[in-house]
Amino acid sequence: MADTNEIEIRDKQEVDAAAGEPTWAGRFYTPSTDIYSTDDAITVVADMPGVSKESLEIDLREGVLTLTGKVEEVPEDYRLLQREYQIGGYLRKFNISDRIDSTGINAVLKDGVLTVELPKAEEAKPRKITVQVG
Repeated sequence: MADTNEIEIRDKQEVDAAAGEPTWAGRFYTPSTDIYSTDDAITVVADMPGVSKESLEIDLREGVLTLTGKVEEVPEDYRLLQREYQIGGYLRKFNISDRIDSTGINAVLKDGVLTVELPKAEEAKPRKITVQVG
């Protein structure tokens, strides 16, 4: 797993009031996103090419999941031959049910794709009810 960057999700109590909004000027793009649901979790997959682990912020507060990431400039030791995406940032917000176990959230950034797994709280998971003959 050497090529995978794990990202820390800060719980809403640890984030200051301004952390939910980006503080840099410039363009913002909406990352293409897929959302999957299973009995155990909701998974958000967002395309964020050019975003590094250091410039990525994931914030969950008051039922809103916010993804922000800044596309970095071309490194000094590189010579740009072709550019297919613009310098700027990504911003995407989702309303999330309060039935998420925020202590178990996990995020991985790999090859420009961010995957955020939001585990469902026990009370939100479906359960099978056995019918008894009376």
